[in-house]
Amino acid sequence: MKKKIDLLEITLIAFMAVLVIFTAIAAGYERKIFGLQLVITVAALAFGIWRLFAARRDSRKFLDYIGGRLGAVKSDALTRFPLPVAITDPEGLILWTNGIFHENVVKGEECFGKDVKTLFGNFDMEKIISGEGCEVDFREGNYFVCSTTSAELGERLYAFYFIDKTNEKNIEKLYEESRPAVLSITLDNLEELFANCKESEKSWIKGEVEKLFEDFVAENHAFLKRNSSSKYVAIVEEKYLRQMEETRFSILDRARKILTSEEQPVTLSIGVARGDYSLDKLNDFSLQALEMALGRGGDQAAVKTVNGYEFYGGFAKGVEKRTKVKTRVVAAALADLIESSSNVLVMGHRFGDLDCIGAAIGMAEGVRDMEKDCHIVVNRETCLAKPLIDKTEKAGTLELFISPEEGMAQINDGTLLIVVDTHITSLLESKEVFTSCRNIVVIDHHRRMVGSIDNAVIFYHEPYASSASEMVTELLQYLDGRCKIKKSEAEALLAGIMLDTKSFSMRAGVRTFEAAAYLKKMGADTVKVKELFSGSLQSYQHRSKIVSTAEIYRGCAISFAKSYDDIGIVAPQAADELLAIKGVSSSVVMYKTPVGVSFSARSLGGMNVQVIMESLGGGGHQTMAGAQIPDISPNEAREKLLSAIDDYYEKAAGHADE
Repeated sequence: MKKKIDLLEITLIAFMAVLVIFTAIAAGYERKIFGLQLVITVAALAFGIWRLFAARRDSRKFLDYIGGRLGAVKSDALTRFPLPVAITDPEGLILWTNGIFHENVVKGEECFGKDVKTLFGNFDMEKIISGEGCEVDFREGNYFVCSTTSAELGERLYAFYFIDKTNEKNIEKLYEESRPAVLSITLDNLEELFANCKESEKSWIKGEVEKLFEDFVAENHAFLKRNSSSKYVAIVEEKYLRQMEETRFSILDRARKILTSEEQPVTLSIGVARGDYSLDKLNDFSLQALEMALGRGGDQAAVKTVNGYEFYGGFAKGVEKRTKVKTRVVAAALADLIESSSNVLVMGHRFGDLDCIGAAIGMAEGVRDMEKDCHIVVNRETCLAKPLIDKTEKAGTLELFISPEEGMAQINDGTLLIVVDTHITSLLESKEVFTSCRNIVVIDHHRRMVGSIDNAVIFYHEPYASSASEMVTELLQYLDGRCKIKKSEAEALLAGIMLDTKSFSMRAGVRTFEAAAYLKKMGADTVKVKELFSGSLQSYQHRSKIVSTAEIYRGCAISFAKSYDDIGIVAPQAADELLAIKGVSSSVVMYKTPVGVSFSARSLGGMNVQVIMESLGGGGHQTMAGAQIPDISPNEAREKLLSAIDDYYEKAAGHADE
C-alpha cells in the first residue's frame, strides 16, 4: 500500500513538472497558446494536488479498515490501550499506530509506511517476534518491546507494544554513577625523596603534594582523608572513577611533575575498589589493590575488578628501599616458623635458573644450619641450572635435591614449604607439593601479578631487590646465629645475583653490592661463579644466529629463533646481547615450543617489558620479562607482539613527553 502511494506521488509530481516546463517554453513563442496552456496547467496542478490528498485520505481509511479487522485484538481495544502500539506488515513497515505511540514515542512525527527496523536503530524484530522481547532506545527514551500476531486479513500482521522503561533506566544509571568507590593512596617514595632534601625543599614538596590533592578533590568531588604523612584514603562516585580511568589516572602524571632539586619525581600508588560492597569491604579491597600496585613497583593504580585487576601507569623505575628493618623482622618471624616445623621443603619455579636454584641452595643450607631436615624440590630434567646443582653436590652437599614425587612423600602436618623466586601458583615447580603443605613462606622479587599465592604465612616480597638470591643473602645474615654461609653456598647466591643483574649492570642497587660484598667475604670465588655461565661452542653459535637475524621495530630488537635443544638457555642470553646494538633499548626473542610460542624480553629501562609481556599473558620485571602464548603460529605471535609494542607507546606517550 505504501509503495503504491509513493509511486502515485512520484508520477503526479513528474507530470506536473513537465507541464510547468512546457508552459514556460510556450511563453516565449505565442501568447494565445501560452494562455491556453497556462489554464490547462493550473487545472492539472489543482487536480494533482487534490488527488494526492485523496490518496492519503484513502490510505487512512484503509488503515482504519485494517484496525477494525485485526484478529488478535479489536480496534477499540488497541486505540484505548494504555501502552504505545504499532502494527506492521511482515516486512516491518508500519501500517497503524495508536494515539499514545504517535504522541509519546515519535512525538507527533508521521511514521506510516516507515520501516520499524530503520526508525528504531536497535530494533531486533526476529527476537521480539520470538517472544523474548527486546530493549529499544529511541531518542531520549528506552522501551521494552513485545509483540502479538494476527492473520485474519490473509497476511500476517504484527502488533508491537512499547513499555516505557525510561524512568527505570534513568534511576538505574543514577544508581550506577553514584555508587561509592574507595581509593587507598600512598606516596611511595617520600622517605627516599626527603633523605637528601633541605627543610625548605621538604616544605615546598609537601605544599605541592597538598595542592595536588586539593585539585584532585575539586575535580572529582571526592572525600579525602589523610591517615599519615604519606597515606590517604578517598571516596569518589563511580562516574568520577570512570573519568579517572579514561584519563588513565592523570594524577600519577601530575605527581611525577613534582621534582626535587636532584630531579627525583614524586610518585603515587593507588589501590581502587568498586562494586556492590559495604564501605568497610571496599576499604579492605582497596588496601589489597594498593598492595598489588606497590608489589609491582609503585607509580601506578591497581583497580580491583571481579576478574582480577586492571593496571594504569607503572612506567617509572622503582625506587630502592635502603632500610633493612623489614628484613630483620621477616628473618625473626621465619626463624620461629622454622623452629616450630617438623621439616622444611624449598621450591622455586619451573625451569629453574641460577637465581632460583641459588636462592634455594642458600635458604636450604641456612635451614640445615638450624638443625632442621631440609630438601630442595626440583625437576632435574627441565631445570636450566644443572651445572649449579652438579657443582653443589660435588662440594659434598648430598641428598639436598629431590624430585617432586620424593617431596610429596616427606610432607606431613608440620612441613614448612619455602617458595623462592616466584609468587605465582601456576609457575611453581610442583602444584601438588604446594597444595599439600599447610604452612607456606614466599620470598620473591618479581613484580606482583594476578594469581599470586594468597595463603602464605609470610609473604616477603621486595620488587626493588635485584634478585631472590640478594633477598636470601640478607635474610641469612639475620636468620639465626647458627647460620654460617659456606663457600659453595656463597658462590651459588652470587651466581643468582650476577644472572639477574647481568653482572651488576642492570637493577643493581646499593643493597645488591652490599650483599655481593658479604658473599665475597664468605669466600665466593668470582672465577668459579663465572664458569657457571660458560656454554658450549654450539650454544654460542646458536646465540649468534639469533642475534644476526634480528630486526629493529621502534627501538626493540626482535628475533625469532629456531627450536634448538638449548633454546631455553640461549634465548635469554641472545636477548641480553641484542641490547648491545646501537639504537636498541629493548629486545624480544621468540621461539617455538611444543605448546605454542615463548617470548624472552629484556630492556635497558627505557621500555617497561613487564607491561609488554603482561599484555601477552606473561609478566616479570621492568627490564626482564617473558610470556608464552599457546596454540599460535609464529606470524600471529609476531603480530601480537608488534601490536603490544604499539599499544605500549600509545599509553606511554604522555610519560615520554615528560
